[in-house]
Amino acid sequence: MKKNVTLHRMFAPIVLTLMFAMLTPVIANAQAGKADFTGKWALNQEKSKLGENQGFARMLGGDVIVSQEANLLTVERTRTNQNGESVTTTMKYTLDGKESINTSQRGDSKSVATWSADGKSLSIATSRTFDMNGEKMTMKSTEVWSRTDAGTLSVNSTRQGRDGEEIKIDLVYDKK
Repeated sequence: MKKNVTLHRMFAPIVLTLMFAMLTPVIANAQAGKADFTGKWALNQEKSKLGENQGFARMLGGDVIVSQEANLLTVERTRTNQNGESVTTTMKYTLDGKESINTSQRGDSKSVATWSADGKSLSIATSRTFDMNGEKMTMKSTEVWSRTDAGTLSVNSTRQGRDGEEIKIDLVYDKK
């Protein structure tokens, strides 16, 4: 009996080490299969399709700095407002399908980020409720992020307009 206990104590660390060594590539491969949006990006207006609603495009356009770590996507957008001033906003999204809340001058926005089945694109569905002329309004939008190649980031944005029409813009960014 004592011999079995000694063998168990001797082989248990080896078995655990082998199991960890076998699982590590599986875990790393699961993370490696997801698109990585990290980088400094400049809006390419020629390749972008801004549509008729320049205000929405202006709100999303401009340079972007993205950092992506494990379960967090941080997006810092710098744009020029209507007065010609440079404005920077930072939004943070969890990448596990749980709701993220971001606060800005326009109020709180609630977003849920979900990966596509192949991990090549990320959809961010956002809802923001705010007051407009004494009336509460809710604006919903969706951004679909994807990398078309190593130097290009595409963000396809859709939102509902004031009259219920669907407004779409396609932003293309070049890596700096």
